[in-house]
Amino acid sequence: MPRILRFVPCLPILTLSLAAAQPAKPLPKWTQQIRQDHPRLFFNQDSWTQVKARALGQEKVWYERTKKAADNLATKLSKATSTPPKDYGPDAARTAFVYLMTGEERYLTTAKQALDLSLQFYDACFKEQKSVNWYSTSRVHATMALDWLFNDLNNEEREHYLGGLVRAVQNVLSARPRIYRENYSGHTTGYYGIRNCKWFLGCTGLGTGIESDRINEWLVAGYNDNMALLQHRKRAGGDDGGGASPTLGYVFGAYPWSEQNFFYTWLSATGENIAPDWPHGAWLANYVIWNWVETGGKPLEFGWGDTPHTTNRLPTWQLYTHMANIRHLYGAAAPEAAALARHLQSVVPEKQYSSTWFIYPFLLTTLEQSPPPFEPETLPHARHFDNMGQIFMRSGTGADDTYACFTAGGLLSQHRHFDALNVVIYHGAHLALDSGTRHAEKENGQHLKNYYAQTVAHNCVLVHQPGEPAANYWGEGPRVAANHGGQHKQLGSDVEAFETNDQFVYVAGDATKTYHHSQPDGLPQKVSEVTRQIVFIMPSHFVIFDRVTATDPAYRKQWLLHTAHRPNIDGLTAQADHGKGRMFCRTLLPGDAGIELVGGPDNAFQAAGRNWSIDPGKLKPEALAMMGQWRLEVNPGEARRDDVFLHVIQIGSQELARMSPVELLETDTIAGARIDTGDESWEITFAKTGELAGHVKATGKEPILDRPLIQTVTPQKGIVP
Repeated sequence: MPRILRFVPCLPILTLSLAAAQPAKPLPKWTQQIRQDHPRLFFNQDSWTQVKARALGQEKVWYERTKKAADNLATKLSKATSTPPKDYGPDAARTAFVYLMTGEERYLTTAKQALDLSLQFYDACFKEQKSVNWYSTSRVHATMALDWLFNDLNNEEREHYLGGLVRAVQNVLSARPRIYRENYSGHTTGYYGIRNCKWFLGCTGLGTGIESDRINEWLVAGYNDNMALLQHRKRAGGDDGGGASPTLGYVFGAYPWSEQNFFYTWLSATGENIAPDWPHGAWLANYVIWNWVETGGKPLEFGWGDTPHTTNRLPTWQLYTHMANIRHLYGAAAPEAAALARHLQSVVPEKQYSSTWFIYPFLLTTLEQSPPPFEPETLPHARHFDNMGQIFMRSGTGADDTYACFTAGGLLSQHRHFDALNVVIYHGAHLALDSGTRHAEKENGQHLKNYYAQTVAHNCVLVHQPGEPAANYWGEGPRVAANHGGQHKQLGSDVEAFETNDQFVYVAGDATKTYHHSQPDGLPQKVSEVTRQIVFIMPSHFVIFDRVTATDPAYRKQWLLHTAHRPNIDGLTAQADHGKGRMFCRTLLPGDAGIELVGGPDNAFQAAGRNWSIDPGKLKPEALAMMGQWRLEVNPGEARRDDVFLHVIQIGSQELARMSPVELLETDTIAGARIDTGDESWEITFAKTGELAGHVKATGKEPILDRPLIQTVTPQKGIVP
């Protein structure tokens, strides 16, 4: 029979530690909340009964999978005559957990072997100045294994493992120059690099008498970093949802780990559940549902920021687990968010837990008590995530609906491009799309920084000023070569108006400040106004009005629209197809406008005097199309200080043979369009100067619309605003 698991406090070592050396600074009062016994990470003596019961009950299949991995490791290590050092951190943690479950000594032996080999690997990496891993995950798992095995280790083993882990982390932290591909970033990013280890080691080592000064310092530093992280993400998500970056591969991938791990380990170490104090973590479910582009198959996204554009598939690989954590942590405190999380678990393609943090399923002791699923069909047609800097619009939630994303405002520059006032439109495929890509970035770093991140790659307006400075961005190789008429700041735009109803969505944004630069050698700012107003007449028409004022008439302006394939041009009307979708775009203003096409083989990523080509490797034609192979450039016929651009975009399936009748409406003070949609006639007009104002009139509708467009931002909060 397996023996009974022993949980013993480390009071004798604590006494020795205090007698031997006092920390440089008194520990904060909150440290007294940390329990003196082990384990402390993710579960403790009090919660173990529930964790074990869940492993043998609701999550038995997951536990058997964990046990099988531990058995395989034990067999591998027992048969090897010599085993080279390797990072076995996650293996050590899994095996330690199985040891606690079974009490079988062979798992204790295997877990210690895995820890020894990992420590040797960490030391070897430092000696060779090589990265252990971009993520802290494996080293945190090694720390988890130590914490869980602590009661079955003698003092010499405790010093060996804890001292070795402290050494491994300190070596990386103090390395000068810093080790390439070690992640030193802090709380404003994912916080999953080497600094993330401090909290776990500090929490495990407190009171052990081992490396006391360093442990105490890291405990406090780790706590402070985590609290700063929570404050930053609370500010970013606001009362809408989101995270540390609107680039979804991050915010739907590894970014939530850090805060979820802190919630779980603070609870296990202190007995206090602080997750309800930080409800922004629950609103991640809201951000998922508004980024979700339904296809009838695997969901897509808009391709915002540093998203690779080869597929634009929504990154769902971690979402089942993230949503489970939301249900468990917020089922009572934020029931609407938990209900939406439950719905998302039912529709994500991967209906299984991620193995990255294998411990999560065993912690979800309140999962089954969370609210029933919330269906998103009752949500409005548009959602403004003001702190994330995005407005999402959609005609519905089905595969045949229209989806759009407008970029303006926001607090975060993390993985954000120079793309204020950009609009992306999807119907049956990405029709008006973000171009360029982040693919094989070591080979394509110059493409990434000189094209993909720049304004020219987005559906924005360019204003070309001779000699303007480059807008620098990350990426391999030399700095950005030049600016192709784009923006200089990722932040600084504002949403000036927003409303949504069952007939149309309206948004107005001002990006003037994003075009301002640091004025090298007295070079003047190039613009005094760049604004955009959009009316989305559901389900198929977009009216887009841009006001652009250059400080010098000689500064050339261009209005851009990117497409997957070469568009057909008939006068001032363009037609572009992609997938199952079709887009028409009619240029109404400037009255003297001319249209040029840029793109095609060896010219798809033209900017600043050259094509920033990529090495496509084995990418298929559709992946290349998703990067945008063509762009439409609308150019005023004459040089002017002030220009307005007015476009009507209509989308539909490829059965759409022609565009709806469109007529220009213009006086000295207003500009707009009359659109005959068949059942209705819409008149949308905008003020040419002054405040961003406009008017909407629709006949043939019940009730009849005839009123000004609002000049304020309609507030929204929570899941159902």
